[in-house]
Amino acid sequence: MLDVLGEQPEAVEADLAHHYQGYGPGGPLAAYWRGEISLRWLRVMVEHLPPTGAVARAVNGHEWRHADYAAADTSDLLGLLFTAFVNANRDPKKPPMKYPEPRWRPGDPMPEEADATAERNRARARAAYEHITAQVLPGEG
Repeated sequence: MLDVLGEQPEAVEADLAHHYQGYGPGGPLAAYWRGEISLRWLRVMVEHLPPTGAVARAVNGHEWRHADYAAADTSDLLGLLFTAFVNANRDPKKPPMKYPEPRWRPGDPMPEEADATAERNRARARAAYEHITAQVLPGEG
């Protein structure tokens, strides 16, 4: 029975209750325990839960769907094209416009985390540089 519910049993139960409301209180899971449906039918319902449900969010760790990724990609591309157009048609005496950063996506570090990581990397690089120069340059260190 637990094999049918998988790694996220609470999310599966929530999705079953939400998407199969016709089975009464407790949804299909309770119907199975009452002997109203077979284990095979319960497994079929679990395996074909929609990709936008609680199980998908629990497994992926986010709610993003393919359309959300496509929208972020489109937004990034429009930003790049706009910036390229502005830079191609700018006054040559003015500095070029900076290209925009890509939009955040699930799995990317949060901006605060990225800033902290970059600062740690800069500090490590500076320490390594000072260590090398202290060994190589006379009178240093």
